[in-house]
Amino acid sequence: MTTLASSSHPSRRRRQPQSRYYGMALLSGLLSISAVALIAYLLWPTWRPALPERPIPLPISIGGTLFNIPASAIREKVQRHSGPQERVDLGFDFPSLEPPGTQRHVNAESVEDVQNAIKRIFLSIAEHHGAMSPDIRLQTIYPRYLEPTQSVVAESMTLQAFRDGTPYEQEDLLVAQDKPFVARCTRDRETPGTCLSERRINGADLTFRFPRQWLGHWRDVAAAMDSLTDRLRSAHE
Repeated sequence: MTTLASSSHPSRRRRQPQSRYYGMALLSGLLSISAVALIAYLLWPTWRPALPERPIPLPISIGGTLFNIPASAIREKVQRHSGPQERVDLGFDFPSLEPPGTQRHVNAESVEDVQNAIKRIFLSIAEHHGAMSPDIRLQTIYPRYLEPTQSVVAESMTLQAFRDGTPYEQEDLLVAQDKPFVARCTRDRETPGTCLSERRINGADLTFRFPRQWLGHWRDVAAAMDSLTDRLRSAHE
Protein backbone atom coordinates (compact mmCIF):
# COMPACT_ATOMS: atom_id res chain seq x y z
CA MET A 1 0.00 0.00 0.00
CA THR A 2 2.87 2.29 0.78
CA THR A 3 4.35 1.65 -2.66
CA LEU A 4 1.06 2.43 -4.46
CA ALA A 5 0.53 5.63 -2.53
CA SER A 6 4.01 6.84 -3.14
CA SER A 7 3.83 6.03 -6.85
CA SER A 8 0.78 8.30 -7.38
CA HIS A 9 2.52 11.52 -6.30
CA PRO A 10 4.66 12.07 -9.47
CA SER A 11 1.59 12.00 -11.75
CA ARG A 12 -0.16 14.58 -9.59
CA ARG A 13 2.89 16.77 -9.78
CA ARG A 14 2.82 16.51 -13.61
CA ARG A 15 -0.91 17.34 -13.87
CA GLN A 16 -0.71 20.41 -11.63
CA PRO A 17 1.73 22.39 -13.89
CA GLN A 18 -0.31 21.48 -16.96
CA SER A 19 -3.53 22.72 -15.31
CA ARG A 20 -1.85 25.94 -14.31
CA TYR A 21 -0.56 26.37 -17.88
CA TYR A 22 -3.98 25.88 -19.43
CA GLY A 23 -5.58 28.21 -16.92
CA MET A 24 -3.02 30.95 -17.59
CA ALA A 25 -3.45 30.49 -21.36
CA LEU A 26 -7.24 30.79 -21.04
CA LEU A 27 -6.92 33.88 -18.85
CA SER A 28 -4.45 35.44 -21.27
CA GLY A 29 -6.83 34.75 -24.19
CA LEU A 30 -9.75 36.33 -22.36
CA LEU A 31 -7.66 39.38 -21.52
CA SER A 32 -6.54 39.71 -25.16
CA ILE A 33 -10.13 39.48 -26.41
CA SER A 34 -11.24 42.08 -23.86
CA ALA A 35 -8.42 44.41 -24.87
CA VAL A 36 -9.30 44.10 -28.58
CA ALA A 37 -12.97 44.73 -27.84
CA LEU A 38 -12.12 47.80 -25.75
CA ILE A 39 -9.86 49.25 -28.45
CA ALA A 40 -12.49 48.61 -31.14
CA TYR A 41 -15.13 50.34 -29.02
CA LEU A 42 -12.92 53.37 -28.43
CA LEU A 43 -11.94 53.67 -32.09
CA TRP A 44 -15.38 52.99 -33.58
CA PRO A 45 -16.72 56.15 -35.28
CA THR A 46 -19.57 57.77 -33.36
CA TRP A 47 -20.59 60.47 -35.89
CA ARG A 48 -23.98 60.41 -37.51
CA PRO A 49 -25.06 62.07 -40.79
CA ALA A 50 -26.41 65.54 -40.13
CA LEU A 51 -30.16 65.70 -40.60
CA PRO A 52 -31.53 68.59 -42.65
CA GLU A 53 -32.60 71.43 -40.45
CA ARG A 54 -36.30 72.17 -40.25
CA PRO A 55 -37.14 75.61 -41.61
CA ILE A 56 -37.37 78.04 -38.71
CA PRO A 57 -40.61 80.05 -38.75
CA LEU A 58 -40.30 83.73 -37.95
CA PRO A 59 -43.36 85.59 -36.62
CA ILE A 60 -43.53 88.65 -38.88
CA SER A 61 -46.25 91.28 -38.77
CA ILE A 62 -47.06 93.08 -42.04
CA GLY A 63 -49.83 95.65 -42.06
CA GLY A 64 -50.91 94.41 -38.66
CA THR A 65 -51.32 90.88 -40.05
CA LEU A 66 -49.23 88.09 -38.51
CA PHE A 67 -47.42 85.61 -40.75
CA ASN A 68 -45.22 82.68 -39.70
CA ILE A 69 -42.50 82.60 -42.36
CA PRO A 70 -39.61 80.11 -42.72
CA ALA A 71 -36.38 82.09 -42.46
CA SER A 72 -34.80 80.12 -45.31
CA ALA A 73 -37.61 81.19 -47.67
CA ILE A 74 -36.82 84.91 -47.25
CA ARG A 75 -34.78 86.12 -50.22
CA GLU A 76 -33.32 89.27 -48.64
CA LYS A 77 -31.05 88.80 -45.62
CA VAL A 78 -32.06 92.17 -44.19
CA GLN A 79 -35.65 90.86 -43.92
CA ARG A 80 -34.73 87.76 -41.93
CA HIS A 81 -35.92 88.90 -38.54
CA SER A 82 -39.12 88.71 -36.57
CA GLY A 83 -41.37 91.62 -35.73
CA PRO A 84 -43.16 94.28 -37.83
CA GLN A 85 -41.98 94.82 -41.40
CA GLU A 86 -43.22 96.74 -44.42
CA ARG A 87 -42.49 93.92 -46.86
CA VAL A 88 -40.90 90.51 -47.22
CA ASP A 89 -39.88 88.71 -50.43
CA LEU A 90 -40.07 84.93 -50.46
CA GLY A 91 -39.26 82.03 -52.76
CA PHE A 92 -40.53 78.43 -52.69
CA ASP A 93 -39.68 75.44 -54.86
CA PHE A 94 -42.57 74.21 -56.97
CA PRO A 95 -44.41 71.91 -56.59
CA SER A 96 -42.91 70.88 -53.22
CA LEU A 97 -43.50 74.38 -51.78
CA GLU A 98 -40.39 73.97 -49.63
CA PRO A 99 -37.87 76.80 -49.16
CA PRO A 100 -35.07 76.65 -51.72
CA GLY A 101 -32.35 74.10 -50.91
CA THR A 102 -28.61 74.52 -51.08
CA GLN A 103 -27.39 75.42 -54.55
CA ARG A 104 -25.30 72.66 -56.07
CA HIS A 105 -22.12 73.31 -58.07
CA VAL A 106 -22.80 74.26 -61.68
CA ASN A 107 -20.41 73.76 -64.58
CA ALA A 108 -20.76 74.19 -68.34
CA GLU A 109 -22.07 70.66 -68.77
CA SER A 110 -24.72 70.77 -66.03
CA VAL A 111 -26.00 74.35 -66.27
CA GLU A 112 -28.86 73.42 -68.63
CA ASP A 113 -30.01 70.60 -66.36
CA VAL A 114 -29.94 72.91 -63.35
CA GLN A 115 -31.92 75.59 -65.16
CA ASN A 116 -34.57 73.07 -66.11
CA ALA A 117 -34.70 71.74 -62.55
CA ILE A 118 -35.24 75.15 -60.94
CA LYS A 119 -38.97 75.72 -60.66
CA ARG A 120 -39.84 78.36 -58.16
CA ILE A 121 -42.85 80.42 -57.18
CA PHE A 122 -42.12 83.85 -55.71
CA LEU A 123 -44.24 85.68 -53.18
CA SER A 124 -44.08 89.26 -51.96
CA ILE A 125 -46.07 90.29 -48.89
CA ALA A 126 -46.41 94.03 -48.40
CA GLU A 127 -48.51 96.45 -46.38
CA HIS A 128 -51.13 97.94 -48.72
CA HIS A 129 -51.56 101.29 -46.91
CA GLY A 130 -55.18 101.51 -48.00
CA ALA A 131 -54.50 101.06 -51.71
CA MET A 132 -57.20 99.64 -53.99
CA SER A 133 -57.74 95.93 -53.40
CA PRO A 134 -57.11 93.36 -56.16
CA ASP A 135 -60.83 92.55 -56.34
CA ILE A 136 -61.83 96.18 -56.86
CA ARG A 137 -59.08 96.66 -59.46
CA LEU A 138 -60.39 93.62 -61.35
CA GLN A 139 -63.93 95.00 -61.35
CA THR A 140 -63.34 98.72 -62.00
CA ILE A 141 -59.84 99.37 -63.42
CA TYR A 142 -58.92 96.51 -65.73
CA PRO A 143 -62.14 96.64 -67.81
CA ARG A 144 -61.20 100.15 -69.00
CA TYR A 145 -58.06 98.88 -70.73
CA LEU A 146 -59.11 95.47 -72.05
CA GLU A 147 -59.86 94.42 -75.60
CA PRO A 148 -63.54 93.53 -76.01
CA THR A 149 -62.94 89.96 -77.16
CA GLN A 150 -62.09 86.94 -75.03
CA SER A 151 -60.63 83.55 -75.85
CA VAL A 152 -60.50 80.27 -73.98
CA VAL A 153 -56.90 79.22 -73.43
CA ALA A 154 -57.24 76.39 -70.91
CA GLU A 155 -59.88 74.45 -69.07
CA SER A 156 -62.38 76.98 -67.64
CA MET A 157 -59.93 79.85 -68.20
CA THR A 158 -60.39 82.86 -70.48
CA LEU A 159 -57.82 85.29 -71.81
CA GLN A 160 -58.45 88.94 -72.57
CA ALA A 161 -55.65 91.15 -73.93
CA PHE A 162 -54.92 94.67 -72.73
CA ARG A 163 -54.98 97.33 -75.44
CA ASP A 164 -51.80 98.94 -76.69
CA GLY A 165 -51.15 102.39 -75.29
CA THR A 166 -52.58 101.48 -71.87
CA PRO A 167 -50.65 101.02 -68.61
CA TYR A 168 -50.88 97.25 -69.15
CA GLU A 169 -49.99 96.97 -72.82
CA GLN A 170 -48.26 93.76 -73.88
CA GLU A 171 -50.05 91.97 -71.06
CA ASP A 172 -53.01 89.61 -70.84
CA LEU A 173 -55.63 89.07 -68.16
CA LEU A 174 -56.49 85.46 -67.41
CA VAL A 175 -59.51 84.61 -65.30
CA ALA A 176 -60.77 81.18 -64.20
CA GLN A 177 -64.51 80.73 -64.50
CA ASP A 178 -65.00 78.07 -61.82
CA LYS A 179 -62.39 79.08 -59.22
CA PRO A 180 -61.16 82.37 -57.73
CA PHE A 181 -57.98 82.56 -59.82
CA VAL A 182 -56.90 85.73 -61.63
CA ALA A 183 -53.48 86.38 -63.19
CA ARG A 184 -51.99 89.24 -65.18
CA CYS A 185 -49.27 87.94 -67.47
CA THR A 186 -46.65 89.44 -69.73
CA ARG A 187 -46.29 87.84 -73.14
CA ASP A 188 -43.40 85.68 -74.28
CA ARG A 189 -40.87 87.84 -76.12
CA GLU A 190 -37.08 87.95 -75.72
CA THR A 191 -37.68 86.56 -72.25
CA PRO A 192 -40.40 84.10 -71.17
CA GLY A 193 -43.64 85.64 -69.95
CA THR A 194 -44.32 86.03 -66.25
CA CYS A 195 -47.62 86.04 -64.38
CA LEU A 196 -48.62 87.71 -61.16
CA SER A 197 -51.64 86.95 -59.03
CA GLU A 198 -52.70 89.09 -56.10
CA ARG A 199 -54.83 88.63 -53.02
CA ARG A 200 -55.42 90.63 -49.84
CA ILE A 201 -55.41 89.44 -46.24
CA ASN A 202 -56.38 92.16 -43.77
CA GLY A 203 -53.67 94.82 -43.94
CA ALA A 204 -51.34 92.96 -46.32
CA ASP A 205 -51.31 92.27 -50.06
CA LEU A 206 -49.83 88.98 -51.30
CA THR A 207 -48.39 89.00 -54.83
CA PHE A 208 -47.45 85.64 -56.35
CA ARG A 209 -45.17 85.46 -59.42
CA PHE A 210 -44.65 82.40 -61.62
CA PRO A 211 -43.77 81.55 -65.25
CA ARG A 212 -46.53 81.99 -67.80
CA GLN A 213 -45.90 78.51 -69.12
CA TRP A 214 -47.36 77.12 -65.89
CA LEU A 215 -50.84 78.22 -67.03
CA GLY A 216 -51.15 74.86 -68.74
CA HIS A 217 -51.69 73.40 -65.26
CA TRP A 218 -53.14 76.48 -63.60
CA ARG A 219 -55.20 74.44 -61.13
CA ASP A 220 -51.98 73.14 -59.54
CA VAL A 221 -50.67 76.70 -59.34
CA ALA A 222 -53.90 77.92 -57.74
CA ALA A 223 -53.75 75.09 -55.20
CA ALA A 224 -50.11 75.95 -54.43
CA MET A 225 -50.99 79.59 -53.76
CA ASP A 226 -53.86 78.56 -51.48
CA SER A 227 -51.59 76.13 -49.63
CA LEU A 228 -48.83 78.70 -49.12
CA THR A 229 -51.32 81.29 -47.89
CA ASP A 230 -52.77 78.86 -45.34
CA ARG A 231 -49.32 77.68 -44.26
CA LEU A 232 -47.93 81.15 -43.68
CA ARG A 233 -51.02 82.14 -41.72
CA SER A 234 -51.09 78.99 -39.61
CA ALA A 235 -50.08 79.31 -35.95
CA HIS A 236 -48.55 75.82 -36.11
CA GLU A 237 -45.95 76.54 -38.81
